[in-house]
Amino acid sequence: MLRAEVIGGGLAGVEAAWQLARAGVAVMLREMRPLRMTPAHRTGYLAELVCSNSLKSDSPETAAGLLKEEMRRLGSLILEVAEKARVPGGQALCVDRELFAREVTERVAAHPLITVERGEVERVPSGPAVVATGPLTSEAFARSLQEMAGEEYLYFYDAASPVVTAESINLDFAFRGSRYGKGGDDYLNCPLSEEEYDRFWEALSSAEQAPRRDFDPIPYFEGCLPVEEMARRGRDVLRFGPLKPVGLKPPLPGREHEPGHVYRGPEKPFAVVQLRPENREGTLWSLVGFQTALRWGEQERVFRMIPALERAEFVRYGVMHKNLYLYSPALLLPTLQWRERPDLFFAGQITGVEGYVESAATGMVAGLNLARLLKGLSPLTLPAETMIGSLLRYLTTPRAEKRDFQPMNANFGLLPPGGERVKGKRARHRWLGQRALGALDAWLEEEGKWQRRAAP
Repeated sequence: MLRAEVIGGGLAGVEAAWQLARAGVAVMLREMRPLRMTPAHRTGYLAELVCSNSLKSDSPETAAGLLKEEMRRLGSLILEVAEKARVPGGQALCVDRELFAREVTERVAAHPLITVERGEVERVPSGPAVVATGPLTSEAFARSLQEMAGEEYLYFYDAASPVVTAESINLDFAFRGSRYGKGGDDYLNCPLSEEEYDRFWEALSSAEQAPRRDFDPIPYFEGCLPVEEMARRGRDVLRFGPLKPVGLKPPLPGREHEPGHVYRGPEKPFAVVQLRPENREGTLWSLVGFQTALRWGEQERVFRMIPALERAEFVRYGVMHKNLYLYSPALLLPTLQWRERPDLFFAGQITGVEGYVESAATGMVAGLNLARLLKGLSPLTLPAETMIGSLLRYLTTPRAEKRDFQPMNANFGLLPPGGERVKGKRARHRWLGQRALGALDAWLEEEGKWQRRAAP
């Protein structure tokens, strides 16, 4: 029987193992948790979500939505389980994180061709493998990779948002709704007047961050800046970012909008902090866009300056941790193979993708391609017109300057422009999405037989 290893039980590792097993390959999935934890994880579940519980937009007119649809057509386990664990989130695919991780763990453990082994792996496997150790790769394994790469890692710091209890939110100063009415009443909106915002902004800009280990210069990933870093860049940065007040219609002041609650916030908010449900019961809410590295006491002091959160109970504080990733343009092929070892594949954030779904997508490709290699077939690259194909092309295209390579989310800017001229942003995104799915379907029809097998 064909055999392979997958190192790492996050989203990418789980997808890689699942695709290998679907193709008839016996998989040893190795995960060090819970025997050895990371600074960000809290459980031993596979595919634990350590930051937000949102897998971003599910709208086909968005890059994240297009990426999900491509993955569904390739048979993604992560998206299948996410639908079952879904919680309200407007147009976003948000999940009950514990239910999601538990279901993924049970599905993987029940597969007859997947064996899960717990314990730290300190060396890169010598046989066929997918490495998906993630941004929190252990020091021993990182040293092994570093020896093999022959050059230093790049890295960035990532931060997670705090979570508060629903009963501690003052609904007199909050109202339900999604921006521009998209998604119904899935979010709680916490408005601030100009005076309240200025006090909050000044406090946030001067708040004290928690001490860090590894005192190297911090090249923040621009797509996931700590909220205090955004505040320090200028008074209006937050108002044009996660706190933008547009597209929301608050109740009239003095009107009862929730049972027992009269709206006492501003009629025209100067800024709005959004809260998103963390679980199906709606008992926990996370602060959207509030990834932070502040000291825990500072988080309570500053975030309670938001009127709706004046009595907030924090069940999880924001944390910051060091994330590692490879300089993939010099090390990986578009198939996600190590350039000097064809039977070694990489997937997930360690390749330089950013985001849950992006990580899972690379895991799918790595697993599918390793299965093909073991069967004597050539690994495949997806069409450049697809979101997955363009993302992998970004990761693996050589660059003149090393500093030009930064972690990347799925976005329409990665896709080749094409010959048609379509007016309007939404119309163009719709056209690019249709082109991508058409290219993927044609590719599946021509190249793939393995992808049409049903999961056991």
